[in-house]
Amino acid sequence: MSGSNEPTAEAQQQTQARYEQQQKAIEQRAGEIQHIILVMSGKGGVGKSTVAVNLAWALALGGESVGLLDADLHGPNTALMTGTQDTRLGMRNNLMQPAIAAHGLKVISMAMLLDDRDTPTIWRGPLRANVLRQFIAEVEWGQLDYLIVDLPPGTGDEPLTIAQAFPDADGVIIVTTPQQVSQDDCRKAINFARKLELAVIGVIENMSGFVCPHCGKETAIFSQGGGETMASEMGVPFLGTLPLVPEVVTMCDSGRPLTDQQAPQAIRDAFAVVVGAVNDHLAEQEN
Repeated sequence: MSGSNEPTAEAQQQTQARYEQQQKAIEQRAGEIQHIILVMSGKGGVGKSTVAVNLAWALALGGESVGLLDADLHGPNTALMTGTQDTRLGMRNNLMQPAIAAHGLKVISMAMLLDDRDTPTIWRGPLRANVLRQFIAEVEWGQLDYLIVDLPPGTGDEPLTIAQAFPDADGVIIVTTPQQVSQDDCRKAINFARKLELAVIGVIENMSGFVCPHCGKETAIFSQGGGETMASEMGVPFLGTLPLVPEVVTMCDSGRPLTDQQAPQAIRDAFAVVVGAVNDHLAEQEN
């Protein structure tokens, strides 16, 4: 029909050819990464990005080569949390070069492509999916021991795109808070992983008790234990709890790790337990 907006057969073939070429590049990048871990939650505001960033940093501090992919295109916070928010992505050999944060952590985030941090990303699903695929295929990640992917909340386009791009990922870490409202949504995230045949590495309960900076006493502001109970009911491992300490806010906002010697002992010890549980899970998978 004259004036039709339908793509021609030739245009469809070109689109398919580009997709297949991109898929080959994704598979090549994935082949250079030993472990791929997706961090997700059913609900926003549970500290998922904080967990993803500091899991990546804990692994890097342990001597591993680590990349961090921020797949939250509408709320790209990992750049601020890693101190790379003022970095603009460079190009070499037609590939984007990730920003290098402290301890050699490689970071890619939508925040690095925005002219202003207040600029919203107003995109529909297909465009978001294509950009995420570009963040894998067209980034020079190099050889990595770990790639940590910080997914946006929920089970929509971005988590689906990443899960389909990495069908052989080691698995998913689910972050919740102790409240029932968070647990209910995280159950959906667990079932999302199961439907896509992704292993659930385990559940982390964040904000599990407030640690007073003066006396060290812990108070269960948001209650405690809900994450472990939910994990048991869903039949998935429980990786540990992370306390709520005041320094989390200031250190994350200033791009400093919660896992090095400058962080409070309570949060460092908690992350050490979580990282140990993750490594134990990966070791069991390999045996």
